[in-house]
Order: sequence, then structure tokens, then C-alpha cells
Amino acid sequence: MYNTLRLEKEGRIATLTLNRPEAMNSMNEMMMQELAVCLESLKEDTSIQVLLLRGEGRAFSAGGDIKAMINTENPFNIEEAMEYVSRIALALYTLPQITIASVHGAAAGLGFSMVLGCDIVIAEENSKLAMNFIGIGLVPDGGGHFFLKERVGVPKAKQLMWSGQLLKGIEAKELGLADEVTSDGLGWATATSYAQKLLRSPIAAMIASKEILHASKKEELQSILEQEAITQTAMRKTADHIEGINAFVAKRKPAFQGQ
Repeated sequence: MYNTLRLEKEGRIATLTLNRPEAMNSMNEMMMQELAVCLESLKEDTSIQVLLLRGEGRAFSAGGDIKAMINTENPFNIEEAMEYVSRIALALYTLPQITIASVHGAAAGLGFSMVLGCDIVIAEENSKLAMNFIGIGLVPDGGGHFFLKERVGVPKAKQLMWSGQLLKGIEAKELGLADEVTSDGLGWATATSYAQKLLRSPIAAMIASKEILHASKKEELQSILEQEAITQTAMRKTADHIEGINAFVAKRKPAFQGQ
């Protein structure tokens, strides 16, 4: 059904796997569109009570696909991409399921925004999590501003966004960005065990509480997503972004000018 995802359902549990392992599950426009459609479809599936999110291969997701951003033969449509990204974040936040992110390897940029949009984050101790948009002169998107500040508050969120600091699983847990940390290789087993534990709980009441809490914040998230889309589109045209992209491709340190 999907080219870049795999959605599997077993009883009351669904597993959504990001499936571009050759690109560390970086998100091109096709994956963004498929994620938006997939998550929106899950909003209508009341038979599913737990959603597990994972990445195929050696990473959860390296974030946005930078190679796609600089493909001159197939120009990257930032306005369309931001529409998909906003739909992903809003659908994820309003899902009538308990969502669990199982993180191994990298969860960076948009991948990290998705992780933080989940109710429960389980990270392996040597996973690498970063809100690192700043490295290519962009702002967080996918609700990154909203999800990060919900977890750590505005002052710390600014520090993490401005620095692009790379966090290992243990550091992420200490900051409140991960709920559980496991040994490397045990993240998925821990996530599936957690899902089974939820199914043995009064999960309907848990989902109802989630919906009450999130309903009061939905308008704020929508406002932030609109601002992220406008700002990201503007940032894509800046000299600093162009320099950041060129430096990334050349594997050198960027020389930003604040423009």
C-alpha cells in the first residue's frame, strides 16, 4: 500500500515502520505524504489502541532528505512539503491511540519532532537525538517547537534548538525527552513489551485522558504549525540555509553570516 512505510496491525496494536533504510529513513516528499495519509487513516480506526513507531535499518530517521532538497532535476516543493509535515504533526498529536516511539540510531530534525510527538519515547542508550535544523539554517518543523517546549519548557527548548545539541539516549532521559532508556538492541523488545502492558491496563480511560489533555492544546499546535510553515519557507531562501546545505554536502564547517 505504501512505498516508504510499512503498516502492520495485529489485534489492538499497529506498528508503523519508516522504510527507507538505504537513506536512514530520511523523509522525502513521498514519505511525508504517505505519513500524513497513514496517520490520518489511523484516526478513523477505533479497533487500534496502541501505535508503535520505529525505523527500519540502522536509524529511526535522519530527518528531512537533504539530497532531495538540492535535487535540481526534481526541485523540492517546500510549500507542499510543509503542508504534509503539518498534517503529520497534527494527526500524530490527535490520534485516539497511545503512541510509542522506539528509537535506535539517529532521530534527527523532523525525525526527532515525530518522536517527541509520541506519548511514550523509548530510546536505546547510544541512540542519537537532535533538533538539528540549525545546522542548515532552518527552524524546527513538524511541530518541533511545540513538542520540545511541552517536554522541557521554553528556555531549555530554545537552548536545544539553537545549539542543535546531539543527545544520547541517557542524556535525553535526564532532560525528559525520553521516558525509558534501554541497552542497545533492546529498544524494540522493550517497546513491544510496553505495548502489551498497556493492553492489560484500562487503556480506554488512558486514551480518554490523553484526548482531554490534548484537546486544550490543539489550537496552539495548529498555530505553531502555521508559523513553522511560513518561517521555514522563508528560511529556505536565506543565504545561511544555502551555505548550510553546501557545507553539509561538502562535509565542511559552514560559514554563516546571519542572512
